[in-house]
Amino acid sequence: MSFESLGLSCALLKTLSDQNFTIPTPIQATAIPAILDKKDVLGIAKTGSGKTAGYVLPLLMNLQHSLGVKNRHANVLVLVPTRELAEQVKDVFKLFSKAIPEPIKTLAVYGGVSINPQMMAMQGVNILVATPGRLLELVDSNSVHLSAIETLVLDEADKMLNLGFKEEVNKIIALLPAKRQNILLSATLSNDLKNIHQILLHEPVIIEIEAEQESLDLIHQTAYLVQEEKKGPFLRRLISHHEMKQVLVFASSVHQVDVIVNKLRKNNIDAKAIHSKKSQGARTEALSHFKSGKISVLVATDLMARGIDINFLPFVINYELPRSPKDYIHRIGRTGRAQAPGEAISLVSQNELHHFEVIQKKMGKKIELIDIERQGYTI
Repeated sequence: MSFESLGLSCALLKTLSDQNFTIPTPIQATAIPAILDKKDVLGIAKTGSGKTAGYVLPLLMNLQHSLGVKNRHANVLVLVPTRELAEQVKDVFKLFSKAIPEPIKTLAVYGGVSINPQMMAMQGVNILVATPGRLLELVDSNSVHLSAIETLVLDEADKMLNLGFKEEVNKIIALLPAKRQNILLSATLSNDLKNIHQILLHEPVIIEIEAEQESLDLIHQTAYLVQEEKKGPFLRRLISHHEMKQVLVFASSVHQVDVIVNKLRKNNIDAKAIHSKKSQGARTEALSHFKSGKISVLVATDLMARGIDINFLPFVINYELPRSPKDYIHRIGRTGRAQAPGEAISLVSQNELHHFEVIQKKMGKKIELIDIERQGYTI
């Protein structure tokens, strides 16, 4: 199947070609025609499967026929859980909207920065990408009105519903026109998501793309049995010994992320933190420096990782195991993309052994566990 067969305009096809996109991913092949037909869609596919372009392209096509509504009345609303993802989605819209003859304005709004510039920038907006809390603030100040929304997209819907956004999302939905197109996209199908899609979606096209086993096979997974107090020194040994130049480290809390980064810096390893307590400027700078190679290590919580999209990331390290096996797969799936091999390393303490067994069982894959004490690793 080709993009030409999906009903996209010649201008969008040229932009796809210029960006070296030649063959639609499985979710794109099904979602694009369904969204062009203005059907509701529930898309379940792993991160990195092309979900964003899968809705951006057809929505830009549809939007050409409904421009020119009242000022401060957006046509398309995309709700996302994090600022980083908001910027990422905005950039995709802007990339492809250049191919549309009519001018289309996309704006990303989120907390952690001054609201005044966002209020002023709302003039003439067509596509609004927003985190729920900041959107409600803008609505309360009459900076934007949601009565003209034709399409609602919940991107990373599973994380939004899991992270306490449910009440805010419900408030926003109550402000939208009853007649609209709804698109829910998620890496996993949780019980919360099942409940909301039954309420929100009308006769949806359901697309569920199983995680490809071969993509996991591209990732070489190793685990080390490490005493909790020795994880920090062992992490530094791994990074230095293997001369890792681009490694994403996951920790489970904001506090732990900061502790890891401080210890890495004290040991002359360039590292930055990205988490919800950092200012937007600091988060943007950390991500930019990591992608460009200015720093070797980025340490993140699971939530912040939703906005980190790097095609050729060689190393992922789990300083601590995530709570769920699905989050483990999401973490390590940051590497091994675009048919490039990657390495995923987990540091497992004695207390985490049982949980590690559960993760392996759910994943259907046995991972070598190396006891650093028995192997005589020096730290």
